Amino acid sequence: MKKSEESCSYGAFASVYDTFMDNVNYEEWADYLVERLKEYGIFDGLVLELGCGTGTMTELLAAEGYDMIGVDNSEEMLAEAMEKRMESGHDILYLLQEMQEFELYGTVRAIISVCDSINYITEREELLRVFCLANNYLDPGGILIFDINTVYKYEEILGERTIAENREDGSFIWENSYDPKSRINVYELALFLPREDGLYEKEEEVHYQRAYTAECVKELLLEAGMELLAVYDAYTLDAPRADSERLTFIAREKGKEA
Repeated sequence: MKKSEESCSYGAFASVYDTFMDNVNYEEWADYLVERLKEYGIFDGLVLELGCGTGTMTELLAAEGYDMIGVDNSEEMLAEAMEKRMESGHDILYLLQEMQEFELYGTVRAIISVCDSINYITEREELLRVFCLANNYLDPGGILIFDINTVYKYEEILGERTIAENREDGSFIWENSYDPKSRINVYELALFLPREDGLYEKEEEVHYQRAYTAECVKELLLEAGMELLAVYDAYTLDAPRADSERLTFIAREKGKEA
């Protein structure tokens, strides 16, 4: 496996991403994130979203009064996000960057990452790099909140499973192949988009995600110099379970003087 960006960024799928992700309760997740941010004293100011995609969460947090920055490595996904920005009028800065190489002009009060964007970082050293950059770009005592898919989810839910959906805006076939040794899950995505002549155009993409144990993530956060505050069954305040499919981590910047 090469470095994480070998996994292609979303291309043709970007135009229908929101359609096929309508099972994600972004509003509920946004409420949870706002509650956690306020719990740690962050009521406003600059907030960065890593792997912002089409900007759904970015827009929701902007509507809550945060000054949002979104980072993603897909031009197509950011194009969708910028269309939403035009409609909402929110002053959001979008940056075309890799998560493990992101650069900002200054520090931010908080960094978030949702929808298992962190799992797209497939090398341990690169995930450490993400956490080091987060610690570097957070204000003193700033907060990092992110979710990850669990090993259980890849092994028991996604692995070797094929998912297909047919919608008015298009259809897709999503094949999963999970290697328990490397803990890499390969997503082979075939997308069928309708054309004006009534025929369908096929687009194919391949994506890679890696399953990380909670213990590994904790170690990397500490190695990056951060302070781990909490780990929850995702978007709850419940302790992780053996069958948790997604976890939420909260960590704090450590090392800077206020």
